Amino acid sequence: MSPELAEIDEVLARTKWLVDGNEPAVRKKQEPELSVGELLIRDPDWDEGERVAEWLGVIKKVDQLPATLAAALLWEAWEELEPLQRQHWLGQVFVSDFLRSRGKVRTHLLAYAVGLREVPREQRRSRDRTTRLIAYLDAMSAAAGVGMKDIDRLTLAKRQLERRAVGRRSTSNLPAAIDLLLSRPIVSAHMVAKAAKITPRGALNLVSELGVREITGRGRYRAWGVL
Repeated sequence: MSPELAEIDEVLARTKWLVDGNEPAVRKKQEPELSVGELLIRDPDWDEGERVAEWLGVIKKVDQLPATLAAALLWEAWEELEPLQRQHWLGQVFVSDFLRSRGKVRTHLLAYAVGLREVPREQRRSRDRTTRLIAYLDAMSAAAGVGMKDIDRLTLAKRQLERRAVGRRSTSNLPAAIDLLLSRPIVSAHMVAKAAKITPRGALNLVSELGVREITGRGRYRAWGVL
């Protein structure tokens, strides 16, 4: 087995609890009786194990193809097979991890869901397979483009925040607050206080000095972000 397939198998093993309810692979969990309400959201005949096994078979079939084409085929197979009845969103994570395992994205998971939203639904759901595959490839490109724009915005925000720290004493807590703001989508006063090892009141003063955008707009449970 190639290293790439081994890495995918490892990721799937880590999320095995979503498939078999935390039971070891050698022992099947006894299915509880379903109430009428549960039957509305769960199909008792939905064989997740078989569907997952079929999808894993697709991984082996596409392993020799170019990474992006293989990823598009994996996503199409996930859409068609629907292996997990209530965790369909995991398919986007698995496809992104496959791309990383093939070296296309080395440091993070591609935000595939973001890219899919940029592609018209009629293309993603087209009856023509070629149209669907092109749509999935376009989604990868769109996700990468959105990621680059986010990097540009973060770079600009970093420069603006660092200007506010120029001329400060070496013991200033501003650099710690800046690093935290750039590493999280949103931060609270408690998070800033913990990162800078100061009081919550001091954290509020730091945030005020940096002039970052407040997201919540509330008197309590306030949060800030740079994007």
